Amino acid sequence: MMVQAQLHYLCLFALYLTTGYSQEGRFSGPLKPMTFSIFEGQEPSQIIFQFKANPPAVTFKLTGETDGIFQIQQDGLLYHNRALDRETRAVHKLQVSALDAHGAIVEGPVPITIEVKDINDNRPMFLQSKYEGSVRQNSRPGKPFMYVNATDLDDPATPNGQLTYQIVIQLPKINNVMYFQINSKTGAISLTQEGSQELDPIKNPSYNLVVSVKDMGGQHENSFSDSTSVDIIVKENIWKEPEPVEVVENSTDPHPIKITQVRWNEPGAQYSLVEKEKLPRFPFSIDQEGNIYVNQPLDREEKDSYVFYAVAKDELGKLLASPLHVHVKVKDINDNPPTCPSTVTVFEVQENEKIGSNIGTLTAHDMDEANTINSVLEYKIVDQIPKASREGLFLVQTYTGVFQLAIQSLKKQDTPQYNLTVEVSDKDFKTLCHVQINVIDINDQIPIFEKSDYGNLSLAEDTVVGSTILTIQATDADEPFTGSSKILYRVIQGDNEGRLGIETDPQTNTGYVMIKKPLDFETAAIHNIVFQAENPEPLVPGVEYNSSSFATFNLFVTDVNEPPQFSQRVFQARVSEDVAIGTKVGNVTAMDPESLDISYSLRGDTRGWLKIDPVTGEIFSVAPLDREAESLHRVQVVATEVGGSSLSSIASFHLTLTDVNDNPPRLVKEYTGLFFCYPLREPGSLIFEATDDDLQSFRGPHFTFLLGSESLQNDWEVSKINGTHARLSTKHTGFEERVYNVPIRINDGGRPPLEGTVSLQVTFCTCVEGSCFQPAGHQPRMPTVGMAVGILLTTFLVIGIILAVVFIRMKKNKGRDNVENAQASEVKPLRN
Repeated sequence: MMVQAQLHYLCLFALYLTTGYSQEGRFSGPLKPMTFSIFEGQEPSQIIFQFKANPPAVTFKLTGETDGIFQIQQDGLLYHNRALDRETRAVHKLQVSALDAHGAIVEGPVPITIEVKDINDNRPMFLQSKYEGSVRQNSRPGKPFMYVNATDLDDPATPNGQLTYQIVIQLPKINNVMYFQINSKTGAISLTQEGSQELDPIKNPSYNLVVSVKDMGGQHENSFSDSTSVDIIVKENIWKEPEPVEVVENSTDPHPIKITQVRWNEPGAQYSLVEKEKLPRFPFSIDQEGNIYVNQPLDREEKDSYVFYAVAKDELGKLLASPLHVHVKVKDINDNPPTCPSTVTVFEVQENEKIGSNIGTLTAHDMDEANTINSVLEYKIVDQIPKASREGLFLVQTYTGVFQLAIQSLKKQDTPQYNLTVEVSDKDFKTLCHVQINVIDINDQIPIFEKSDYGNLSLAEDTVVGSTILTIQATDADEPFTGSSKILYRVIQGDNEGRLGIETDPQTNTGYVMIKKPLDFETAAIHNIVFQAENPEPLVPGVEYNSSSFATFNLFVTDVNEPPQFSQRVFQARVSEDVAIGTKVGNVTAMDPESLDISYSLRGDTRGWLKIDPVTGEIFSVAPLDREAESLHRVQVVATEVGGSSLSSIASFHLTLTDVNDNPPRLVKEYTGLFFCYPLREPGSLIFEATDDDLQSFRGPHFTFLLGSESLQNDWEVSKINGTHARLSTKHTGFEERVYNVPIRINDGGRPPLEGTVSLQVTFCTCVEGSCFQPAGHQPRMPTVGMAVGILLTTFLVIGIILAVVFIRMKKNKGRDNVENAQASEVKPLRN
């Protein structure tokens, strides 16, 4: 044993000499508190330090957390005899004492700390060999629905313990598209954009993922790894339109009343209702559990149904999915009595009408829902004045209200008028209506024209519609002011297009022939008209209309030069705003009644976007179109006769421009006066907003924001708040007192995507009471006091020079004038 110890000591001493530990100060020195860092897993018998003893000390003693690993030789050589393990103990607290020849402590004990540095000697391990989870169809992409977790015994503060997660297999993988994604740092599993749109529990109710985890941040070829299996069940999307709801009108139950509900696939959604049509009052509400309520009684007669939208948003106010339609039908109750069509309903019946003949129909109304028991009406005669010799003279059909002559024909000389009281009822209400039946003379006389030929008449084809062109007259010998003597006139021949109309004076039976539609020489130049006079009441059997009830009339239409006529008053077309110059965008057509050629032209094209082919009427673009400048471009098209009187007519052409993504994002306003107080005590941030001049969807814009230069990433950070807002943040506090121009790239994500670069000017300045303060000498483009004095002196010097020059010139001119005046006075003749 003694020999082995001596050999061990000699080896350590040799190692001590060969490795340079004998160098004073670096690997050896006096006894004092010290800290050493040693990698775990190193070979044993590694020298740590050589302590030097000061007399009377002759030897050293080691105590503390040695764990049988650390030893010290009598000459002060500290070493470890086994490999260290950081996972067993990361720090060893030791004490070293110097002893004299008698073993008494003369120095110390001195604390010695051994920090065990980590090496990558542990592989990561998943907490479970298999994970199970579920996700709803159409869930929001990027929102975690489950986590996988792994641990690594290595130091998490070093790359050895930094773990990276990755999905290596997805089964099934349809069209080579990943439906799932994992956060490489946290192990959070969520849907991709494609997964949110395509997952369908009917097509594929479950998926299996193989997830791997690597240490060393996954960036080193010698990193360790582990894998696990993840089974995911796809559940049906519960964000669905609710079934149509029926709400009974005029409910007396306490309100609000729950009528239906909607649910988002995940908790935490914020619900709201949006009207589809603007109403004076919107009687519905929704709580944050998705329950929809009616807040007050509804009236079906006021509005019989409602349609509105249920909306779900996230915590940032962003739509989670398309809004759902909610249909509410107001269910009828019998709360309206029948109403009569008028105060008195009047029927006429001829005195020779047969038993069973229809006299007329009484049509009452009920505001309750049609085709339901609440609106079914029954009719019943309850009174008749005067009373007839026999009961039941008249009959009314119970459900139709049709009146019939029941038991005998009527004679006017007996009773010319009957007044009936009719009860109209639904299942809960009754109403009394009044019917007057007048007995009229039989129609045994025909109308007779005063003359059978009304001659000829010439009219220009542009005669004004509504003009009276002829008066005709027939007489009838039946009882005046009855249906038997009233005369109706109609054209039975010569006017197939219905250009003429006849109105009858009810007092005189005079007929006035009028222009009802424009005359047209080109269609029919001559009209051989035949009139017929007839009664609204049928003639008695054996009496018929004859030639006395007919008359003729010849109408000659003369030609008038008319302007061209467009096939329609407004022509419409729709094109994309990015169509190439020269593209046909529409066409118009017109015809000239006289068959003359037509020339087309445009009027009112203030933007100069269009041209028209003068012969064909085809309209083309001649300049770039811009929906943002004008989405509906209106121009007038003029059609002019070629030759003749050059008459013209006008139609409208409306060109609707559909949007393309041709405008890059920009700032919603000019951001001025952005500042941080200098010196910056902690990182700060500013919020800005972007917009886009293109047509936006229902969901609004979805911009992405990036710094305009990679060189700024150490100083600044841009983070998205929502689709239009972002936050510019500082990443440290070491900014100079000056102005920084920070470029921001904003992408609209359109088709095609467009990107705009904007600049935010941020000033770091001294603050006074929360406001930016800059001394005049430090403000850009602001002269200092010295500069201002220099400018003033220079200005005064220039003004002095100008004044001196002017003064000298004036002196010279004055001297010249004196000489000339003296010379002039010498030659000027004297006058008396």
